[in-house]
Formats: sequence, structure tokens, C-alpha cells
Amino acid sequence: MSTVSWKTKELTIGELAERSGVPASALRFYERQGLIRSRRTSGNQRRYHRTTLRVVAFIRASQTVGIPLAVIGEVLAFLPEGATPTPEFWVRASDCWREELNARIERLERMRDLFTECIGCGCLSFEQCGLVNPRDQLGQKGGGPHRLNTGPPTPG
Repeated sequence: MSTVSWKTKELTIGELAERSGVPASALRFYERQGLIRSRRTSGNQRRYHRTTLRVVAFIRASQTVGIPLAVIGEVLAFLPEGATPTPEFWVRASDCWREELNARIERLERMRDLFTECIGCGCLSFEQCGLVNPRDQLGQKGGGPHRLNTGPPTPG
């Protein structure tokens, strides 16, 4: 385990991975997506400012509650370059996402309740079940096992 002096303002990708708990491959992906930034040394090695640790923590916390990376990137775009997410920034982001998270929770609760009803009924009918066949979409395709016919027919 490497130790980084608190006076060091830059971290290698390995140090950032170790300190953040995020694999280097994910950090490179975040960088390709524009979520974090690095500078390159003369030997083309990445160097991250220490404030990147907070940005990575923000990304991971946001992902944990189901916020897509594209949406996280939109919010991070409001941070000035080199700035670190402050508690106030976290509150503003949370306010932005509260409505979507509440809608997602409601959708999941409806799915849970529908699933519970479906298990309770026991029919699992492809023709009638709203969970397996919402709005009878399969009925519009005509007869036959459409869910099983996903590839070319097998010789038999």
C-alpha cells in the first residue's frame, strides 16, 4: 500500500484507485466520459489533483442511488474546473434528483405490487398477465410462442 503525503497535490491513477476504492479501469472510463480530468506528464502518465477524490466520491454516491452517469456528468459540468463538490453542491444535486428518485421509487413500488398480485393469482398467462405481457403486446403479433422464437429456427 502506497502512502501519499498530504502535501502532494497530485495522485497517480494507482493512488487515486487505492484511496477512492474505485478500480483504475473505472477511473479511466470516468475520464473518457468527461467526469474527471487529469493532466499528462512528459511520460504520458495521468496525474489527478487531490480534489478528484471528492469528485469520484460524488460519482459513486450518485451511482449508488441509481443516477445514470450521463446525468451525473450534466451536474458535474456546473462545477468550475479544479473545484471540489461542497456540501452545498451535494444538496443542490440532491434537490435536482429528488423528483426523479421519487418517481423511480413509485415505479418500483408499482412493479413490486404488480408482481405480488401476479404471484398471488398464479396464472402467469401470456395473454392476460400485465407483468409478462403488458398491454397484450404479444397478442398483436398473432399466435405462437413469440418469447421463445428469438433466434433462427433450430433444425429438428
